Amino acid sequence: MPRNKNPEETIKKIMEVSLKLFLEKGYDQTTVLDIVNNMGGLTRGAFYHHFKSKEEVLEAIFYEDFIDRHPIKKAINAKVANGLERVKLALKYGLKANFDDTEVGDLSRLAMQLIQKPRFLAEQLKGNQQTVEILVPMIEEGMADGSIKPGNPKIITELLMLLLNFWLIPDIFPCDIEETLAKARLIEKICEDQLGFQIFDEEIEGLFLKVADMFAWQSYDRFV
Repeated sequence: MPRNKNPEETIKKIMEVSLKLFLEKGYDQTTVLDIVNNMGGLTRGAFYHHFKSKEEVLEAIFYEDFIDRHPIKKAINAKVANGLERVKLALKYGLKANFDDTEVGDLSRLAMQLIQKPRFLAEQLKGNQQTVEILVPMIEEGMADGSIKPGNPKIITELLMLLLNFWLIPDIFPCDIEETLAKARLIEKICEDQLGFQIFDEEIEGLFLKVADMFAWQSYDRFV
């Protein structure tokens, strides 16, 4: 690869090639040499100038690239009736991105490969906190306009993210699609009875099922 005067382009290329290889070969089977050999002339020295390891590339893919353009951010300035509708819209954007945005879909598939690794799970929790920071102002808006019952917006948002982003993942808590539906309805009941708002509607439930069909059940066979 000719020397690139723009290091951001080199970093982006390394991340793109790495993601492709992680998905094709598997993260554990991909080496730094594999990445370098697919960079069209990039040397190991150039790779290590930007990244210390493939683990650092993985972190950049998820937390520098994805979080910066998190799909739920599109709901921040959307025209909606109230805060609750903004939260629901954010959830819809996040779910739709899995099949409307090729890169987000690729990241989701990669996440399913890695979710059982303790280090990656810990990093996922950190990334989850960044999502919480995006959603808290939406919850606060709902509390201010009366569409969400008054309470601690940070605690409520953290609970929602743990339930939606971890409890519903079969690779962490093995379950089939019927059990996942039961979990979703229990989350809905918790929101209605304890938190004072309804987070699910027919569209969101349909999106959850579509995402589950695309990703989660690829791993379910390992548990039955």
